[in-house]
Amino acid sequence: MSSTSGQHWTSRKRFSVATFVTAILLLGWGAFVTSINAGMAVPDWPSSFNSYDPFNPWPLWWTITPILAEHGHRLLGALVGILTVILAVWTWKADSRPWMRRLGFIALALVIFQGVLGGLRVVFISMDLAVVHALVAQIYFSLLAAMILFVSPTWEQSKGTNSISNVSELKRSVIATSVLVYIQIFFGALLRHPGTGIDPVYAVLHIGFAFLVFVHILRMWFLIRHRHSEEISLNKFSNYVLALLGLQVSLGVIAYFVILDERGVVRPSNIQVIINSAHLIVGALLLASTVAVCLITFRRSRASESITVDGLL
Repeated sequence: MSSTSGQHWTSRKRFSVATFVTAILLLGWGAFVTSINAGMAVPDWPSSFNSYDPFNPWPLWWTITPILAEHGHRLLGALVGILTVILAVWTWKADSRPWMRRLGFIALALVIFQGVLGGLRVVFISMDLAVVHALVAQIYFSLLAAMILFVSPTWEQSKGTNSISNVSELKRSVIATSVLVYIQIFFGALLRHPGTGIDPVYAVLHIGFAFLVFVHILRMWFLIRHRHSEEISLNKFSNYVLALLGLQVSLGVIAYFVILDERGVVRPSNIQVIINSAHLIVGALLLASTVAVCLITFRRSRASESITVDGLL
């Protein structure tokens, strides 16, 4: 990579990270909306209280917590959409990799689809669409994480370097782990979005599946740690996954007991809102990290065959 190219990649990586951080804020804000059951606080879409003024749709709207939550979520979503447009166009103009150009516009399509889903959830007063809205957000978030990885030194330096051999077991493990984490997020969305407290069936599914995810992440970490210890980037990201797992389990346990303690309470406490929102954010980071481990594993294992991600996409 030339010096100019390296500087350019650094600039685009910084912008990608800024978009990613803004998306984290959007996820957290969406979790706040769900936690206080404010998804219908603004009852119309694409207008807000029949107004198309995004900054003042209702007099002193920012002083009413449910409206601040829901309309603020829309404003932050619009900001993420604008950042994604810039990122997609920048990637298209500056990146020579065809698959990377496509990814930029896939991210743009996802963020548009996500906005429409959020709007239709309001129009049709649909909890099913609220769940789909939450799941698409996770896909978009993981794609942003992947785009950061693809313009990072970790990705560039792995090309043509020490490749991993005999990794069929590891490949199966990283794919299974990513899929299981996403399914676990799905069960979490089913548990959170009805807004009626802890549903016994969804709670059993979510908690039971958590043990399965826990085992698979530990197995993936063990395989990388003890059979591919020479792979620095894989070990680094797998350690991130393990740390996030510990934090996520802790938040999940705390959230469960807080909700039990507040059964019958109409308005959730601030601690419940904070813990639930943090639990969702860490879950998203956990999924993004497992996706990164999966991508690096395939990148390394195929280096000796001169197969890049272009062939996979």
